[in-house]
Parts: sequence; C-alpha cells; structure tokens
Amino acid sequence: MTAGPVEVSVVLPAYDEAATIEATVETTLDTLAGFLPEGTYEVLVAEDGCTDRTPEIAAQLAESDGRVRHVHSEERLGRGGALERAFRAARGETLVYFDTDLATDMRHLEELVESVRSDEYDLATGSRWMRGHVAERPTQRSGPSRVYNGLVRLLLRSPLRDHQCGFKAFDRAVLLSILDDVEDDHWFWDTEVLVRAQRAGHSIREFPVEWTPKGDTKVDLVRDVFGMGSQILRTFWQLSVAPRITRRVSLAAGTLLTVLAVLLMTQYLDLSTVLEEMGDADSLPVAVAAVVYLLSWPLRGLRYRDILDELGYHEGVGFLTGAVFVSQTGNLVFPARAGDAVRAYVVKTRRRVPYPTGFASLAVEAWRASKPRSRARPIGARGGAGGSPFSSPPASGSGPSGPWRPSSGAHARIATGCAGW
Repeated sequence: MTAGPVEVSVVLPAYDEAATIEATVETTLDTLAGFLPEGTYEVLVAEDGCTDRTPEIAAQLAESDGRVRHVHSEERLGRGGALERAFRAARGETLVYFDTDLATDMRHLEELVESVRSDEYDLATGSRWMRGHVAERPTQRSGPSRVYNGLVRLLLRSPLRDHQCGFKAFDRAVLLSILDDVEDDHWFWDTEVLVRAQRAGHSIREFPVEWTPKGDTKVDLVRDVFGMGSQILRTFWQLSVAPRITRRVSLAAGTLLTVLAVLLMTQYLDLSTVLEEMGDADSLPVAVAAVVYLLSWPLRGLRYRDILDELGYHEGVGFLTGAVFVSQTGNLVFPARAGDAVRAYVVKTRRRVPYPTGFASLAVEAWRASKPRSRARPIGARGGAGGSPFSSPPASGSGPSGPWRPSSGAHARIATGCAGW
C-alpha cells in the first residue's frame, strides 16, 4: 500500500478514559491499517476537560505516532462540542467517530467508512434496533432508548431506528454545512445532525451492527434523558412549528390564551362582584397600583439577572424581563406554578442556561422574596452564616475586590440544595 493524503479522520471522544484510551487507539489504528493505504488515515483523541490522566496519555500517543493527534480542551465542552471541535480540525474528507469503549464490533468499521468514502452515501450510522438485529441491552438502558428513538421518529419524522449508536461516519463537506445549525453540544448532538441532514436532503445509510454493552453508561438517566427530551421538543419547534408561525398566527394564539386566562379566572372569581368593586374604587390608587405593577417587571428582570450573574450566566435585562413575564402569565393559566417551568425552558433553549441552574435560580428568587426584609442582603453583598446563599467571607477574612463567583462546588450546592431553602 502506498502513502497518500489523509482521506479518513477517526475521532475518539474521550472523557476520563485513562484506563482504556491507549488500547482503543491501538485497536483503531490496527483496524484502519487492514483496509486503508498507509498515510491516508489519522486518529484524533478529542479529550473533553478530563480530570484523570487521559490528556497526558493522549499527548504521549500523539508524540510517539504521527498517525495520532491530540485535540485538548481545558474545559468541558460536552460530547457534541468535543466532537465538533475535533471534526473541524480533522484533515480527512471522510469523518468518523465511535465510542472509546468499543462496544460496537470493530469488524464493522470498514463498512462504515466505505459507505461514505465511496460517495454512495453522505452519512452512515450503525444501528442496534433494526428489525431482526436487536442488540441485547440491560432493561434500564433499552427502555429509555426505545422511548427516545420512538419520540424522534414521531416528532422529528426520522425513519431511522437508532439515532444514538456511537458509530457514525460523515462526508466532511456535508457535515460542515450542517454544523452551524446544530445547537446541542452534548448527547443530542448526533441525533440533531442526523435529523437536520435528512431535512436538507442528504442520504443516510443505517446498517445493523454487533454491539456489546461495556461498563456503566455515562448518560444520566434522569438529568440527561430529561435534557434530551427537551431538545427533541426544541428541534420539533424549530423545524415543524416555527416556520408556520406568522404574525397572524401569533396574534391569534395570544388572543386565545388571553381569553382562556380570563375564562379560567371566572371559575375562581365572581365577575359581577369584581366589576362592582372596580366601579366603586378610587381611580387614583388604582392608577398608582397599575404604574407600580408595570415598573415591577423590569425590576424582576434585574433581580433575575443578578441571580444568574452569581451562577455564572450573564444575560440582558430585556430578555430576562420577558422570560419572567412569560412565566408569570403562564402561572395564571397553568396549575402548580407550571409557568416557572416554562421560564426554565425559555432560558435553556434561547440562552443555553442548563436546567439545574434555571430551576435553582427560581428557587433562589423565591427564597429571597420570602426572606424577612430586615435580614435581606443585596445580591452582590458578602456575608457569613445566615447571609446570601451565594457568598461567604474569604478564609483569611479578606480577599480580592470585585464580585465573588461561586466555585463548581457552590454550583452543585445551589443546584441540589434548593429544596432546603
């Protein structure tokens, strides 16, 4: 086999894979060498803000073998973010990735690569759910996977059986033409790539693979599944709903919701009594109350901005005021303060504020609102025990000037401890 320019780039997404990454790279290189000419392939280790020795091992592998490259990230980018960064840095025209646990039998790698390298398809993906070729999986993993793929097929109109098998190949030009529209940077990333590729008219091959589960999944079956469900809804909205929303439709929907809110309020209030009381009211206090109410919205937006600032997310007052208005209006219509969940969804989909932070910020807002005024502190104030939940004095009793920013541990305490507030 003669050497040539790099044609195939294989990316291995790695997060704390120190125990397996060296063997995975060796197996990958051996497999590629079995069907590709020497010098026409490369392996990129895309390590994603690792906390173990994965970066050091990847750097050593890249230094000792010219076929290996190390794509390093100091911070956690998310699985999709790490893949996208590495694909943009890759040199090959056929881009491939698979999970580093090698759960998919590597004898399928040639079929995967050649499906795209031959120009027969634009994308290719292995599948664990094709009829007659269903992989054996633990119930706690197969159940959510079936539901997830069913929702993607139903809501996003995808004909594929398995959107998340970590065994995929892409034509470089096709993938790069899609990436600017892909918003997710974690587990939903490859699903969104497949769906958007279908909507753009690109050809996709799905073929069955032998797959054996190895170790525990890194998908959090509560946090990540909930997050991926919201991403399905977000993509459904963007691809199927938003294009149909005209100014006329928006006006009609807003009018309908307003009428619904008024009708629901009549179930709790005697309308004739309300009108009678309004007729007898002094117009001046009513006007002052209306002005105060209108002014309260930007003040709520400012308060919400300060809370998110302390959690490390910096957003504009105008957007956050709108988000607060949406949630409070929703609370008039929906029971159990479900409008607050709408606010968390809005800031997640429009500004990528994670759900734990979105809900924690709501809990902090409620905590501060219910706190006695005599004990309340400004958001940015430093305080000791009993003070702001965000701030604490430096260990030495003094520290650098400027607002304190919570550590990752503080983020975790804020996200998980809100029930105690």
